[in-house]
Amino acid sequence: MRKITVLSMISIDGVLQSPGSPTEDPEGAFEFGGWVAPYDDEVYGKVVEQELQPADYLLGRKTFKIWEAYWPAHAEFWPSINTGTKYVLSKTVSQSDWQNTVFLNTVADIQELKETTGPDIQVWGSSELVQLLLQHDLVDELRLKIHPLVLGKGKKLFTDSAIPAAFDLTDSLVTPKGVIIANYRRAGNVQTGTIGA
Repeated sequence: MRKITVLSMISIDGVLQSPGSPTEDPEGAFEFGGWVAPYDDEVYGKVVEQELQPADYLLGRKTFKIWEAYWPAHAEFWPSINTGTKYVLSKTVSQSDWQNTVFLNTVADIQELKETTGPDIQVWGSSELVQLLLQHDLVDELRLKIHPLVLGKGKKLFTDSAIPAAFDLTDSLVTPKGVIIANYRRAGNVQTGTIGA
């Protein structure tokens, strides 16, 4: 079985929209594109470098269209992005000139993919896809970079559609510029109780 890992740069209030540049994803008149740039430092860079190791990728249609227009011409920064398989969940797009791209149509397709053998699968961006995966308990790990700012509006990582689920913290650090990097692994059901009882 293949592991699905969600890697996300988020604000304290859970916004993940357009972290890389002002023009990346201005949908909804989002005005803070490029909000990650001020927090780059050596520690942050090393974490990202580790995350860019070879993998396969599961993407939503909107993130895929952004990547398809950018990464094939910038592979010197992320060589494995062209060689890894890009699985794209879409009901409206079914072909691409970008090498190693496979289109999926349903959650059942993702469940079947998870049952195959091969590299682990990374999900970047793709807020609607992540919400769908959380709704169907298909996320094995969350690798979050929580930036010290509140953006107020924009596409969010979490919504009310996620099933209740517990995660164990497997690794964490805080960068010199205050980014909390926290890695979580799926760990069963939510446990409840009464404090002090």
